Amino acid sequence: MSKIPNDSCAIARSLGVLGERWTLLILREAVAGASRFSQFRSGLGIAPDVLTSRLNTLVEYKVLEKVPYQEPGERARSSYLLTDAGRELLVVLLALQQWGDKHLPWPEGPSILRQVEGTERPVHVGFVDDRGVEVEEGRVELVRTAAYPRRGG
Repeated sequence: MSKIPNDSCAIARSLGVLGERWTLLILREAVAGASRFSQFRSGLGIAPDVLTSRLNTLVEYKVLEKVPYQEPGERARSSYLLTDAGRELLVVLLALQQWGDKHLPWPEGPSILRQVEGTERPVHVGFVDDRGVEVEEGRVELVRTAAYPRRGG
């Protein structure tokens, strides 16, 4: 199992759960509708032991919920469903996709378009203030608090 670092930095703690190889791709597949071990395996080509480890971590930290199911005549198995915390990671996944499409473009173009449902209006990931108003990246100020990690004195 992964260990969340004892660190005041939320990025470091988040990476303790999400930073292992394959984890974000497993979440990509879950967002796209995969919920069964076999679906994750076939969608990713990931080794079974690695997939088991990553799914267990995501369940442990309540990003996915493990739900039993049984097909008629088959043994009981588990499906893996996104929790509210898992669904909140959609914005993280789409921010990575947006960055990759811009800075590491695929010759044939993007594999997914982000659009307002029922329209062809594009959507981008950005910053929004507490009133729902978009804030330009250059106007976002990062203010360190007393909890900011300080290393080396």
